[in-house]
Amino acid sequence: MIRWLRILFLVVLAVVLLTVALAHRDPVTVRLMPDNLATFVGTGWAAWSMQLPLYAVIFGGIVAGLLIGFFWEWMREHKHRAEVRRKSKEVKTLQREVSTLKSKVETGTAVGAPKNDVLTALSKSA
Repeated sequence: MIRWLRILFLVVLAVVLLTVALAHRDPVTVRLMPDNLATFVGTGWAAWSMQLPLYAVIFGGIVAGLLIGFFWEWMREHKHRAEVRRKSKEVKTLQREVSTLKSKVETGTAVGAPKNDVLTALSKSA
């Protein structure tokens, strides 16, 4: 059921995007800077402009906004990823220590390890 809802949503989204694209086919001029500011700066790159269909500008703005949002969220979550990395290293270190201590207890070389064979057997079975 969920799969069909997802497919239906994607079809509706495609129809809406296609309708927007067909309704906004007229070319527009996209400039890097406004004309007055470009003449004030006086360099050639400031007067850069390009003719694009309006739907390309709209969809480009949506994609740029998504990319900026993804990057912002990635930067915001950096502290959480660093904490997970630190905890993961700590867990690995503790696991190594536990396995070392278990092997010492099994061989009877651990400090405070039971010296009695019965107690050793009971500690191994527990």
